[in-house]
Order: sequence, then C-alpha cells, then structure tokens
Amino acid sequence: MHSDSAGERLQKVLARAGIGSRRACEALIGQHRVSVNGEVVRQQGVRVQPGDEIRIDGELVPTDPDLVVLMLNKPFGMVTSMSDERGRSCVGELVSDRSERLFHVGRLDAETTGLLLLTNDGELAELVTHPRHEVSKVYRATVVGPVPASVGRTLRGGVELADGAIAADDFRVVSEHGDQSIVEIRLHSGRNRIVRRMLAEVGHPVQNLVRTQLGPLRLAGLRPGVLRELRDDEVRALYAAVG
Repeated sequence: MHSDSAGERLQKVLARAGIGSRRACEALIGQHRVSVNGEVVRQQGVRVQPGDEIRIDGELVPTDPDLVVLMLNKPFGMVTSMSDERGRSCVGELVSDRSERLFHVGRLDAETTGLLLLTNDGELAELVTHPRHEVSKVYRATVVGPVPASVGRTLRGGVELADGAIAADDFRVVSEHGDQSIVEIRLHSGRNRIVRRMLAEVGHPVQNLVRTQLGPLRLAGLRPGVLRELRDDEVRALYAAVG
C-alpha cells in the first residue's frame, strides 16, 4: 500500500471494479473491511499498484482492467477448441474478431450444449477446472425411459466406471413424458463425457444434454451461439468460488 502519490486511490479502483460508488467504497474502507496484500486498510487515501491483491471481507476483488470473462451458450455440434485442424466448427470462430488471447474454461463435447466460459486469464481457467476447487456443474439431460427413484439413490451413492468410481452431488427428475424423462444432475467432476457415461451405466442413455450452471453462474436464457461478458458481480462470485 502507498499513501503518497504512487499508484491509484483505492476507492477509485474499487469503484471501477463495480463494488459501488466511490463514497460507498470509502465507507467500506472506513469499516476496515478492505485489505491490500493481506493488510487491513485503516485509513482513507491509500493508493494501490497494478498487481496488488485487494479483498473485501476476505473475498478477492478482480481489478485487472484488461480481464475478460465471457459466457457462451455453446451450440450443438460445435467443438470446444480455439481452432480445429479438421475444419470443424469451433468456439474460436465466435471470438476471432477479438484482440485478446482467450482460453476456453474446460470442455463440452460436440453434442453437448450450454454454458461454457472463455477468458484471457489462464490462471482463472485452471482454477475453475482443477478438481481440488470442486466447482459444481449442473446438467439437464433428456434420457430414455421413466426414471425410478432408485436411480437417484444409486447415482448419489456412486457408480463404478472404467476410470474409477464417481458419485453425483445431487440428482432429480424434472419431468417425464412417455418413454422419455428430463433429469438434472449436479457434480464437480470434469472427466470426459462423465454425465453421459454415468446415466448410461444406470440404464438411461442420454439423448440430449445441456450444461445450465457452472459454480455460481447460470445460463439464464442465453441463446445458442451467443456470447456475453460477465457482470462485475459474476466475476467476483466466480473468483470467490475458487477461493
């Protein structure tokens, strides 16, 4: 922290990060709820430098003005890669006009639609996808046949697959229509095609699959193939989800 002319005033940085007005940010500082590089700020007028770690109530405040985090509703048939040697449609085509170097955060197979993140923060991408952070993912699947209650108990208890045991964090039947059911499954594993393999293992192959939620983020009506930038509060919630 700096109290001289070096850097930028803390309340200005917080306001630009979407925390609130400068006056509201000054109030947070006055309540000793803000820390910089692990040290609680106890006076107004403190200045910070790029790269300083700023937290409010212990939660990280992303302050990099160049940070980009995009949400995409990945369409059916699109490959999760920034380019494709085989000429297949890929998510990189949707951001080819942007100047930032973007990474996709995890993957969805070509037949799965739904929520996918793109960012220029490679560290954030790694944190979100690393198993130790247990960022949950919610999928909605159309499956074959009516689904008895015992299936949910089995999935929550764990099933044995070729690459090891796996359990759902939660499972519910949303609706049933004749010989099809719509189910919702929550888990934090990032294994390849894991939802399809789990549901096939319990006798209900997937016909259609969409990821509707990733950590605190929800797809919330975004049309297939459409991108939007995350709001400041969504970015902060995402950083909080990975500690």
